[in-house]
Order: sequence, then C-alpha cells, then structure tokens
Amino acid sequence: MLGNLAVLGAGSWGTALAIALSSRFENVSLWCHDPGRAETMQASRENNRYLPGFLLPSNVHVSADLTRSSRGAEILLSAIPSVHLRKIISEALPALSRKTKIVSATKGMEEGTLLRMSQILSLVARDTVESAIAVLSGPTFAKEVAAGEPAAVVVACEDGTICEQIQQAFSTSKLRLYASNDVIGTEIGAALKNVIALGSGICSGLGLGSNSVAALVTRGLAEITRLAVAMGGQPRTLSGLAGLGDLVLTATGDLSRNRFVGMRLGQGHSLESILGEMTMVAEGVTTCKAAYQLGLNHGVDMPITNEMHEVLYRSKDPRQAIRDLMRRPLTNE
Repeated sequence: MLGNLAVLGAGSWGTALAIALSSRFENVSLWCHDPGRAETMQASRENNRYLPGFLLPSNVHVSADLTRSSRGAEILLSAIPSVHLRKIISEALPALSRKTKIVSATKGMEEGTLLRMSQILSLVARDTVESAIAVLSGPTFAKEVAAGEPAAVVVACEDGTICEQIQQAFSTSKLRLYASNDVIGTEIGAALKNVIALGSGICSGLGLGSNSVAALVTRGLAEITRLAVAMGGQPRTLSGLAGLGDLVLTATGDLSRNRFVGMRLGQGHSLESILGEMTMVAEGVTTCKAAYQLGLNHGVDMPITNEMHEVLYRSKDPRQAIRDLMRRPLTNE
C-alpha cells in the first residue's frame, strides 16, 4: 500500500476516484472548495450533493484547506473543472514537494488559451515539481466507478517511468489502467468527445433514432481524430479507450451530462436555462469554443463541432444544424 494521495475536486468524479483508489493508499485527502460542504461530507461520510449513496472509506479525509489537503502527497490527482484548474493548482503548489507526481483527470480545454489540461499543469508547476504531468482518461461514469463496477482507463505520460508508476499505483481489481505515451491524443479525445455527445443528445431530444446517433458518433470520431493528428497525436489512440471508448459512453450513456444538455437543447430549451438547472459541469459547452477555434487554427474540417458552435453560441436551430450537416458536399469516407 502506498502513502498519501491528494484528490483535488469533490465533485462526482473526484469523489468517485477517492473511493476507488482508497484501497491503494494509506491516506486519501479529498479537497472540497466549499467549507460547509466539506464539513458535512467529513461528518456524514457521503457526498450528498454530487454522489449520494456512496460512503467514503475511513481513510478518505475531506477538507476545504487546500494546503492541508495537498501537503505530503506522493501523488496529486486533479479532478478540478477546467475553468478553475489554473488558479487552484497555483494555490496548491507551495504545499507540494519536488517529488510529487501530478495526474490530471479533468477532461476539457482552457477557453482563450486553447491549452490542454496537462499543458496548464506543466506551465504552472514546472518550477515546483520534477515529474512530467500524467493524464487519466477513458470511458467512466463516476457512479459506476464508485460502485466498484469493472472499468478500464488510460494513463498517458511522455515519461514512460512516471506512466508505469501511476499505472501500478492506481490499478485495482476493479480499475484497470493501460499505459500510453500519447498525451495529446488522449486529451483531445477526452475533451472533444463531450462536444460530439452534445450533438448526440440533440438527436435524441429531437426524437431521432439510432441511425442518426450512430452516424453522428462515427463521423464525430473522424473529426476528433483529424484534429488530434494535426496537433501531434497518434491515430491509434483515438481508436482505443481514450477515443472511441470514451466517445461511445458519453454520447449514448444515460448518465452523460453532455448528452443531457444536448437532449434539452433538442427539446427546445435555452442553453442558459439548462445550465441553470444543473449542479454538475458539462465540460463540452466551454470546450466547444476551444475546439472550434483549434479547427480553424489547424485547418481541420470539423463540421459537427462547427454546427454545435452555431447552436450553442449563435442560437442556431438544432434542426437546421442537422439539415446543414446532411446537405454538405458528398465526399469519400
């Protein structure tokens, strides 16, 4: 058993990871930004807001003190929403040692800079920690991971030694990790699958059937792969767990937040009202802006992403977006 693990972010995913990895570490610190909720979680041993029904193991300690949660961590696992990542990691750094390994479990991109999560972490932490940043991704719903249902994910890192260390540290009888050196492909797949899942949800919200969803998911994977390769990723990554696997889960699973947002859009609700009724973050909404701009910057054809950008930010009717996709010039697959 390893020593100390710090999990930053007490949403559903961070809480699920703390539960799933508790058997591998003597102590797991789970940081929650809300002091009141942190106190309630520590006392009740449950995340009633984001992951009700799953008790926290006795060695998981919840705190709103970022320094206390981070100090002494051998591995720091970030499950912070992308919009807050830069700020929170910067505040946590003074508590880390140079030997601390940082793993990103956030699926998104930073608006404005268009940076991937590992890039932000590398920039912010380069003078504090020695290790290369690792990325954790794959087809996982928090509730199923917390319940101990078997799952397989990818850990990607440019440093093969670090990658193997995280693989060994996080693998359990219920969570299987596959190693990869393709950080770019892993993160692009993780981020952009949320955008395609919005489109899949729109199809369902409009009452369209499986044919439409299957076509959108397949062509969505094609444009994700085009962008990943243009940015330096490996095509095979997108045909694996971090690409196809994660996309299929998020675009078709009933627990998908991004699919839910798309469904509501297809049913005629405004984006503002949909987000206002949600307690959890749908990363695809903000990622769509970054994906749209990256497609332009790299000269990559991304028709589904472009149409989702029109629907989300220019109030385009989802029905018209689908019609425009179907009327595009015919081409080879």
